[in-house]
Amino acid sequence: MYPEDCVQHMVGSNDWWIESASKTPCRGALVTAVAPHVDQEPYGFKPVGRKEPSQHDSAIFEVAPLRVGQPLQGTELPVAAMPLHEGEVWAAYRAKRRFCLVIGSVSPPVDKAFIRGKPKHSTAPTILIAPFYGVKQDGRRAGYNPQLIERVRHLEYPQFLWDKLPPDNQESLLRLDHLQPIGTGRGSYQLIGYRLGGYALEVVDELFQWLIWDRRTEDGWIAMFREEIASIPDNS
Repeated sequence: MYPEDCVQHMVGSNDWWIESASKTPCRGALVTAVAPHVDQEPYGFKPVGRKEPSQHDSAIFEVAPLRVGQPLQGTELPVAAMPLHEGEVWAAYRAKRRFCLVIGSVSPPVDKAFIRGKPKHSTAPTILIAPFYGVKQDGRRAGYNPQLIERVRHLEYPQFLWDKLPPDNQESLLRLDHLQPIGTGRGSYQLIGYRLGGYALEVVDELFQWLIWDRRTEDGWIAMFREEIASIPDNS
């Protein structure tokens, strides 16, 4: 059950998360995906040698921070399993499997006549997702400050949306400012079997509009909810 001081209660909990048997990641679908920690400094992996000179399927690597202002240092040491093209480096991020919301469904494929003989990555379709982060604080995870959670639940920030995720009502925060693409291959995501209802998607769209264009709909869900919250007596 949702508390009364959240937009899910206004929209109606039965119209928020809806079971879905779809086999494709439509807009509003709940999936799991491996999402990187976007605020961290990445590391570069540079092959610098081999244990056995004749072996091309393994190498010794040098690991160092990868900074955008520094020249990208590739390698002339070939490693069969890790090919590099000009101007490329191998980078690594810490990442975690998370629940994610599909913000943009699979992008339309490009006509094959336009990409024949070209690398697939330059036009490969993608799915836009935004990750959820667990709220709970315990000895293993930092979680979020309860006072911040209350303000997020009251829609005071455009980059956050508080929610309880099915099927276990896991309390989480959606980060719209961590929007990122993933591939369309089934190894890139896993469908959970739920999607947002139409009104719930309207709330997400309003938050996204507020975040990107700093503009809110005067008669939208956010405005109605903020007006209702302001009318609730403060019993603190």
